[in-house]
Amino acid sequence: MTTATGPRRCVCPGSYDPVTNGHVDVVERVSGLFDEVVVAILHNPAKRGAFTIDERTELIEAAIGHLPNVRVAAWADTLVVDVCTEVGASALVKGLRGGTDFAYELPMAHMNHHLSGVETLFLAADPALTHVSSSLIKEVVRYGGDVTGLVPDAVVRALHDRLG
Repeated sequence: MTTATGPRRCVCPGSYDPVTNGHVDVVERVSGLFDEVVVAILHNPAKRGAFTIDERTELIEAAIGHLPNVRVAAWADTLVVDVCTEVGASALVKGLRGGTDFAYELPMAHMNHHLSGVETLFLAADPALTHVSSSLIKEVVRYGGDVTGLVPDAVVRALHDRLG
C-alpha cells in the first residue's frame, strides 16, 4: 500500500483509559489495511485518569505488541488533526459501537476534514464488544464485577490493583 509519497499511515486516537478488547480489535483489523498505524493516546494533563500515560502506553503495547506495523505514542492538549500532520497520517480510524457513537463522531469527522483534509474512516465494532467502553469497564470493576474477556488480561490485573 505504499504510495509514491511514502507509506500509508493512519492514526487511531483515544484516551485508552484503559484499553479494551474493542480497541485492540479495531487496531488489529486496521493494521492489515495500512502500512503503519499510530495508536495516539490523547489526554488532558489537567484531568486525572485511572492510569497514567506511561501505564496506558505499557498496557496498549502489551496488547498489540504482536503487530509489527503499530506504534503507540501520547500527545497532550492538541488537536487530533495536528497529530495526523505530525506523524504524516492521511486518515483517522475510529471504531463505532452503534448509532450513538456515529452521531457523536460524524460532526468531529467533518470538522477534522475541514481543518486539515484528513479523512475519518469508521470501522464497525465487533458485535460481541459493542457494550464495552473504558468508562463502563472502570465502573464495573469498582463495584466488584468481572471484566475478563472484555479487556486484555494485563488490564484486568491492573484494574483490580488500582480500583479494587
